[in-house]
Amino acid sequence: MSYRAPTQDIRFVFNELADLPGVLALPGFEEVSEDLLDAILDENARFVEHEIAPLNVQGDRHPASWQDGEVQTSPGFKAAFAAFAAAGWQGLPHGRSEGGQGLPKLVAAATTENLNSANLAFSLCPLLTDGVIEALSMVGTDKQKSRYIPPLIEGRWTGTMNLTEPQAGSDLALINSRATRQTDGSYRLVGQKIFITYGEHDLAENIIHLVLARTPDAPKGVKGISLFIVPKFLVTEDGALGARNDVWCASLEHKLGIHGSPTAVLLYGSGRGDVGEGAVAYLIGEENRGLEYMFIMMNAARYAVGIQGIALSERALQHATAYAQERIQGQALEGSAEAVPIARHPDVQRMLGIMRGLTEGARAVAYVAASLRDKAAQEPDPAQRAEYKAMYEYFVPIVKAFSTESALEVASLGVQVHGGMGFIEETGAAQFYRDARILPIYEGTTAIQANDFVGRKLIRDGGAVAHAQISQMRQTVAALRQTQGEYAKGFALLARRLDAAAQAHASSVDYVLTHMREDLRAVFQGSVPCLMQAGIVHAGWQLARAALSSAQLLAAGSTDPYYQQKIATAVAYAVHVLPRAEALALSIADGVLADQYANQAWSV
Repeated sequence: MSYRAPTQDIRFVFNELADLPGVLALPGFEEVSEDLLDAILDENARFVEHEIAPLNVQGDRHPASWQDGEVQTSPGFKAAFAAFAAAGWQGLPHGRSEGGQGLPKLVAAATTENLNSANLAFSLCPLLTDGVIEALSMVGTDKQKSRYIPPLIEGRWTGTMNLTEPQAGSDLALINSRATRQTDGSYRLVGQKIFITYGEHDLAENIIHLVLARTPDAPKGVKGISLFIVPKFLVTEDGALGARNDVWCASLEHKLGIHGSPTAVLLYGSGRGDVGEGAVAYLIGEENRGLEYMFIMMNAARYAVGIQGIALSERALQHATAYAQERIQGQALEGSAEAVPIARHPDVQRMLGIMRGLTEGARAVAYVAASLRDKAAQEPDPAQRAEYKAMYEYFVPIVKAFSTESALEVASLGVQVHGGMGFIEETGAAQFYRDARILPIYEGTTAIQANDFVGRKLIRDGGAVAHAQISQMRQTVAALRQTQGEYAKGFALLARRLDAAAQAHASSVDYVLTHMREDLRAVFQGSVPCLMQAGIVHAGWQLARAALSSAQLLAAGSTDPYYQQKIATAVAYAVHVLPRAEALALSIADGVLADQYANQAWSV
């Protein structure tokens, strides 16, 4: 089926949940009107639906190919990327001073989601480029910014992030790549990097690699890592492309999914360029602070991967919904003379309800987080800026982990809705399932996000942000309980389930805070459950808020069935998903015992 951007739900979340008016009132967004944003959303939908989405299956069936160090992308990708760049989509969230359009991150979250829904493999190239732009804009020198950022924003060049090495997966302390300072202030970098997304391709004229490496006298461990710019082609003083650098694509990985995205093994210092042995590299910031700088890019990428999870969920949801409405099979339980669409069967409705709840709940959480990011960047009052920044940072691991783990569930349910046909590649449901599997892994696994959430975000402020959010959830519970009339019964259920889930999460936060010192292993036994619980509860809260807003709009005279669907989705989520929060609280609280037995079993 054809993909359609969910512009109605995007606009609803913008205005009813994510405080778009408050964002547009911030300094720096004076020229951004709601009419302009409507035009951007409509054009983005047209572009991704017609230019990018048709290439999704093509990229899956005809992956990028490698020959003698050169990579040819999937058919159609090169022309599509040229159109993407020419339309200015790469520069949408970046500052006007750098050549971007300076639009809110909230808007970029939506346009990025639509691009990812249309074609996940294609979208990875712009995702990494955004991270390079953000890192350079924050820690690059003026010369580095002026030399590299404009061509990246224009789409003439693209960017990558080089962390992983064969012996060092997520443990960056084991990095071996070496960079030796030269008399002219540059460095010569030697090493091997793996899993480099779009590390080599034919979409743009140059690729700017950001590479983690050690200098010869660097301290051991993560404190001795520096960050370097390594262009595929060196750049002359006037901005022209110069000699081919000594960075070489040794091979492409053969993967379970996202086949259209070339994942490269890169060799630095193989002697295959035009500059002699060792890739010419330029230090970013100070030596031995590379991991600190790379985390600027990593945090941007982690949020963006969360958006990818939402995007893939949306695509799988649309696919399954269309199939369920078209597939005629079985009689309705209430009695029918003829077979009916499977969308009328209760269990299919249950699955579609869970799929929609996870998708729209995750979207709302991510967009609320994007709004906080805008406020953290643009709010004039320093104290409020700091408050918004803390809230946004609290949400990043939730967005990344919950959205991507939910994408796996949604894509799996999508296959199930299709029945046996879902297991057949031709229907397309299987591709979403395969593509989804990488999302909880790259840019930091779910466990790494959980370690960050529990070990940093909760501990650093004694759970202040978490408990403030829970307090607001209880205000929503009170509003649900006050609802009268047609939706009173459903809203009473929403209130009970949200209240219980919020209480479960509060108890889990308190467990982490009280046991972190004496039962560290037990706390980390429950770190992923705690993070997933946070995602479940926050998504349920946003869906409850959406239901309240929808009821108000219907009471005001709207006859749009979309609002009825929002209420139904919130109730389905309350019935089938929110109770998971209480079960997770039990597993978190019993972490001590689980750890004792697990440690004994795996120590044998």
